[in-house]
Order: sequence, then structure tokens, then C-alpha cells
Amino acid sequence: MATVEHPRVRPGALDDRLYQAHIAETAVGHNTLVVLPTGLGKTAVALRVIAEFLLRHPAGSVLFLAPTRPLVVQHAREVERTLFAPPPLTLTGAIPPDRRAELLRPPQVVVATPQVIANDLAEGQFPLDTFTLLVFDEAHRAVGDYPYVTVGRANRSGPNSRVLALTASPGGSLGRIREVWANLAIDRFEYRTEQSPDVLPYVHGIGVETVTVPVPAPVQRLAILLRAAVERQAKVLTELDLLSPGETNRRALLEVGARLHRQIEVERSRAGSPGGILWKAVTAQAAAMKGLHALELIESQGVDSLREYFRRQVPSEGKRWTPATRAFLTDPDVEEVRRELGRLTLEHPKLATAVRIVRDELARNPQARVIVFSQYRDTVDRLVAELERTGGEAVRPARFVGQATRGDDLGLSQKEQVGLLDRFRAGSVNCLVATSVAEEGLDIPSTDLVVFYEPIPDVIRTIQRRGRTGRARTGRAVVLVAEGTRDVGLHRSAFARERRMHEMLERVQEEAARGGSPPPPEPRRVQRMLTEFD
Repeated sequence: MATVEHPRVRPGALDDRLYQAHIAETAVGHNTLVVLPTGLGKTAVALRVIAEFLLRHPAGSVLFLAPTRPLVVQHAREVERTLFAPPPLTLTGAIPPDRRAELLRPPQVVVATPQVIANDLAEGQFPLDTFTLLVFDEAHRAVGDYPYVTVGRANRSGPNSRVLALTASPGGSLGRIREVWANLAIDRFEYRTEQSPDVLPYVHGIGVETVTVPVPAPVQRLAILLRAAVERQAKVLTELDLLSPGETNRRALLEVGARLHRQIEVERSRAGSPGGILWKAVTAQAAAMKGLHALELIESQGVDSLREYFRRQVPSEGKRWTPATRAFLTDPDVEEVRRELGRLTLEHPKLATAVRIVRDELARNPQARVIVFSQYRDTVDRLVAELERTGGEAVRPARFVGQATRGDDLGLSQKEQVGLLDRFRAGSVNCLVATSVAEEGLDIPSTDLVVFYEPIPDVIRTIQRRGRTGRARTGRAVVLVAEGTRDVGLHRSAFARERRMHEMLERVQEEAARGGSPPPPEPRRVQRMLTEFD
């Protein structure tokens, strides 16, 4: 394959793909949003554009933003490996603000997390006017109060530098893409799928498989008991006219919770104290949410995950019980669940199924790389332990989680994350068991198999997870679905939302091709307080 020939690109460093060249040409001249399937070279497009700006504007700097520290390190490595330029400067929260200011010596390529840049802009310590190009990786994040929005606003009101925004999946709604478009001042749109004529020659393909796992009767019984406990709390909310009968789901309960907390703030602002009825509703809503979470764990994660959840719910000695915790743990059906958990010796069959799939893949192809995704760290830990115990000599697993440490649940530092990815590329680790921290941007071209321990409804995260494979050769994605549980609906909705996203993007592409742009964003609604587990 031919390689890119450019005064600022090292010989042989970048494959010369025609669609990447066309996208880069647009991006050099216009603020451009690029939607390109994971594995087809969003970073390569960025490097081509950066090279051209370094050539055309030798006195100007380039800012390359990425949402996580491992991504920042990865992009800095790629800039250094690919381009003739001064060594890139990496800026993360690990570098004190006064030290960051000293390191800024334009012209240079700065690779940074957006939080750092937004904070320095707020303090007047970041010279945005010295930058001629701003690159936003994972640009679907440029909504709400995410720091990308702050940087985009500062650019619009100041230097109006060129913007290159990159994502594999901007979201499943026109409102979201309107918001990204407006926040980053986009005026051109470059959208490709695996079926685009100029992309097809480079697609290796991903086979997506659904593996349905039967749920044992003892586990089903625990789920039935937990549903009854949730309905008991929901009945309180229904009697208070806060919840419609039959609407006992996470979204409805989150909306009730938001309404209740707004009402509490209103009453406090009037120098009053929230009444007993209001606190009764707050307790019932919080207890119902605890029950729903427990139900999700037993249906889609495992028996040990539920045991660990209950262990953390019980206050340590000397600590007070919250009303919601007391209402949840003293519910008669929850008490029965805890008794039965003490007698259960089986585990959710998902665990053995995941281990078997990984073991078979690595036994068949010892050079393969595998990533197993789970929503929860408890499940990650259990999977690693089980892979080490029963996976066989061919399986060399490692835990890959975020940096946050919660009690005895240790996170991974930036250095540990980067080192683990290096070991994964080298093969001393061939199976990463990861939370959502591994969904975005990992440059691991040889991943052969991705396993979803549970389906997820978010279209962006589904695409990001699946896109970890099929980069250098044909890959597999396997989704585990617990039979007769919420997994089934989540899996179905994920496909439907992705289909709607592509239909929406086609409409946006047609509008942009006619010289228009998506209408301005509608006023943003109050965001729901969704809990993310990592």
C-alpha cells in the first residue's frame, strides 16, 4: 500500500487511503465534524491535517484534545512517531497549573485533556490565540457542561481557529448532533460507514454474535423477590401520585427523584423544612432504585456481584443507616434474598460462558487479543479470577479499570493503564477485562474478539465497544444475553437505536451537502442524574 508523502510526515509512517485524504482536504479548509467507524483511521485523518497546518502555519501551535489520560499519551506517541515536529507536549491534571504555563512555548503540538485546558482558560493561563488548529477527539462529548463546550466557546469568541472534530458515533438524536455542531462551530460534515464505496476496500468486517444464557431457577427466584421489593416501594410513590402504575423502571424512577429534589430545594429556599410526606417519597424512590440495581446485578451480572452489593449496603460499625438503606434492607423480600444468597453455591452461568468463549478463542489462536467488557468492577474482578483459575495456560488476563479508588476497590493510575496497554500490544497480557474506560480510542489494531458481558442501550458506547475489534483483520463481537431478563430488551433497543442514528446521519449529510447545516440546538432540558458504574 502507498504511504503518505508530505514534508511534515515521516516516510512510511501513514498509509495513503483515498477517503482519509478527501476528509483531510475538507478539514484543512473548514471546521469539520468527521464521523468514521472505529478502526478506519480518525487519528490518521487528524495527523494529516496537523501535518498540513504545521507546514502552512509554522509559527502556530496545534491543540489535540482527548478525554482521558491514556488517550492523551497514545495520541502524543502517534504525533511523535508520525510527524516531523518538536516533541509533543502532554498536559494532564498530573502537571500543576504553574508548571503547565511554563511548558507552553509556541509553536508546538499540545496534546491535553479538556479539563486541564478549560480550567486554565478560566484562570486566563492558556494562550488559545497562539493555536491555529484545535482537534477534538471523541467529539460526541461536546454537549452539556463537558469541557469541550468551554474550549469551543472560547475559540468562537476569540481566535476562531480551525476545528477538527472526530467521533465514531455522535449520538442517536438530531438534537445531540445539533448541539455538537453549534458548540464547536462546525460548518462541514464528513460521514462514512463501512459500506461507503471509498471505505469498502479497507473494511475487515466484524461478526456480531448473540449468545443467550439460560438463567437457573434459584437465580430466577431471587429476581422475583427483588421485583416484589421494588414494586412495594413503587406502590408508595403511586399512592402519592408521583408514579403511574406499571412504570417501575429506571427512567421513571429517576424522573421522580429529580422532581422530588427540586421540590426539596424549593421548600428550603422558602426557609421552610420539607414535610414528612416529601421525605417519605424520597425514601421510597431511593429504596426502589437500590432494588432495581440489585435486580440488574442478579439478572445480568452474577450471584457474587449481588453478595458484594449487599455487603457494601450494610453500614459499618458506628455509621448510621440512611432511611432508604433501612427501607431497602428490612424489606421482607430483600431479607429473604439475603438468606437465600447465604445458601447458594452456584454462580450465574454467564461467568462460565464468558470464560469458555475467551478460552476457546485463545486456544484456537494463541496470538489473538481479547477484550471482555463489563459495566461493573465487581464483575471485572470475578472474571479475572475465574479466567486465571479455569482459563488454561493460553489465557493471560488483566484487569483494566479507571483511576478512581473507592475503599478497597483500587483504580489504575495513568502510568499503570498505559503500561498495561503496552503489555497487551506485546502479548504478555492477551485478555483485558475492562470497564467503560476501555471503550474510547484504544489503538489496539490486533484485537480479535470483544465480549459484551451484558448488552448496553447507549448507542455510542455500543459502537465504541464493538469497534475495539475488526481493525487489522476480521473480528468478532459476542454479546451475552441472560434469557428472560432486561438484557433482552437492552440488546434489542441497542440495534434499533443504532439504525436510527445512521438514518439521522444520512439526513444531516444530505443537508450539509446542500450547503446547509443542522438547525441550532433546542434549549437543553435538565439532564437526568444517571449513575455510571466503573
